[in-house]
Amino acid sequence: MKRIIKWVLLALVAVVFVGTIVFLYRKSQDKPVAYTTDVPATMAIVKKTVAVGKVIPRREIEVKAQVSGVVEKLYVEPGQVVKKGAILARIALRPNAVNVSQAEAQLQSARINLQNQQKDLERYRKLVADGVISELQFNQYSTTYEVQKEAVSSAENTLQLLRTGATRSSGLVSNMIPATIDGTILDLPNKEGAFIIESSTFQSGTSLATLADMNDMIFEGLVDESEVGKLKQGMELVLNVGALQGKPFKATLEYIAPKGVTDQGTIKFTIRAAVVLDKDLYLRSNYSANADIVLDKRESVLAINEGNLIIEGDKKFVEVETGPQKFERREIQTGLSDGINIEVVSGLTAQDKIKHR
Repeated sequence: MKRIIKWVLLALVAVVFVGTIVFLYRKSQDKPVAYTTDVPATMAIVKKTVAVGKVIPRREIEVKAQVSGVVEKLYVEPGQVVKKGAILARIALRPNAVNVSQAEAQLQSARINLQNQQKDLERYRKLVADGVISELQFNQYSTTYEVQKEAVSSAENTLQLLRTGATRSSGLVSNMIPATIDGTILDLPNKEGAFIIESSTFQSGTSLATLADMNDMIFEGLVDESEVGKLKQGMELVLNVGALQGKPFKATLEYIAPKGVTDQGTIKFTIRAAVVLDKDLYLRSNYSANADIVLDKRESVLAINEGNLIIEGDKKFVEVETGPQKFERREIQTGLSDGINIEVVSGLTAQDKIKHR
C-alpha cells in the first residue's frame, strides 16, 4: 500500500513539473504583433511661440511731495479713481530750525530797511515840494521804497511757507499733494503718521501714492532669441491671464526690444503689446499672463501625427499599409509643424493608412 501511495505522489509531482514547463514555454513564445494604423486628416496647422510676462498699465507714476514732514491726512484709498489735481494727502510740515531762523532774520532785516526807506521817502517828498530836488530824483527814491516793500513781502511769504506750507499772497499750498494724472490709486505705501522726505535735485524723495491709467493696459513679456527674429510689429497675440482662466484677451504687438537680456542662462528679448480690454472683465496691474504668438499658419491641409515619421538624415518616411498587417516604407514631403501634427505636402493621400508608431 505504501508503495502505491509513493508512486501516486511521484506521478503528481511529474505532472505538475511537466505542466509548469509547458506553461512557461508557451508564455515565452512571441505572439504576433497587431499594429494599429492612423489616417491623415485635414486640419489647420498653427505654429506659435509663447511669451511669459505680465499685464501692466502703460502709464504708472509715483506721486512725491515737495516738502518734508509727516503724513497728516490721506484723502484717498487704493482702488479709488481720481482726477488730475485731486488732493491725495496733506503733509504736516516739520521745518528745519536753521532755515526758519534764517528766514526770520531776513524778514527782520527787510523790515528795518523798509522803515529807513520810508523815513527817507518822507524827507524827499518835502524836498521835492520845496523845489530842492527834481521830480525825477524823487521818483527814483520812490521806486527804491517800493522795491523794499516787495522784499519785505517776499521774506514774509518765505517764512510762512516754511512754517505752514502756504504763501499768503499767491495762495500756493505745498503741503497739499495733488494727483498729477487721471487714474486709479494702486498703492499708498506710507500711512498717516509716516515721515516723508521731499523730492529735490539731490534725492528722489518718498513716494506718497502710485497712480495708473487702468484703461490703457499693455502686456510685457520675454521671448527667446530663437523666435524673436520671426516677430513683427502688428502681430496679433492671444493673452491667457492666470487669474482669468478660459477668458483670453487679444493684443497687438507694438514693441520688440533691440537688445536682449540674460534670463536663466538664455538670451531673451522684451516685447510689449497693447491689450484690447473687455468691459465685462477687470484687468488688475501685474496679473501674470502668457501670450500665444502665431508665427505661421496653414488652413485645411493634410496632416499626420509627427510621431509617425521615420527620419533619416534630410529625408522623412512613413510606413503605409499595403495589406492586412503589411506595410511598405514611403518617402513623403512635409511642411509646417506645430510640434504635434505636421503638414504633408506630397507622398500621401487622405485614403492611405499609416503605421502608428
